[in-house]
Amino acid sequence: MNHRHFKLFKPYGYLSQFQTNAKHEINKKFLGELHDFPEGTMAIGRLDKDSEGLLLLTTNGKVSYEITSSKTDKEYYVQVDGEITPEAINQLQNGVEISHQSETYLTKPCKAFQLESSPDFPERAKKIRDERHGKTTWISLTINEGRFRQVRKMTAVVGFPTLRLVRVRVGKIKLLNLDMGSVQELDQIL
Repeated sequence: MNHRHFKLFKPYGYLSQFQTNAKHEINKKFLGELHDFPEGTMAIGRLDKDSEGLLLLTTNGKVSYEITSSKTDKEYYVQVDGEITPEAINQLQNGVEISHQSETYLTKPCKAFQLESSPDFPERAKKIRDERHGKTTWISLTINEGRFRQVRKMTAVVGFPTLRLVRVRVGKIKLLNLDMGSVQELDQIL
């Protein structure tokens, strides 16, 4: 069987899954609305409804497992509330305590730095507050684990809550100039 692989710029507000018939999911947006994916396509990992950016999809469950179970780097550009401090960046780099399923967890050391300029992303469907409400900062955060809402929890713990979260890279695959909501088929993803 020839498997197919895709990269997608997931817009804000979409779930990283395909539609089910559950009653509680009636007014939600799903990946299948963005492209005519072949049967058996699955998202590799997840981006929550409020997050945007690079989402890989495949028809090959083994590849999906390999990427999510291995310690593949995932890079995020994160707009945080306030002017982030060198101390907060240092805390992120060295690992911070977050809670996950009522347990405390120390995140692994990671790459974190402040971006010199704001990335040129399309405007988000839901407006983010503007500069009148205080300064914001864009940072890059690269992790190779992925607990539930981990990046958001990490920035909150160091005092700079996440306002916008965009994944820009998974392993060697980058978002690059893909338009929001667009899909590109890939020859391989490993």
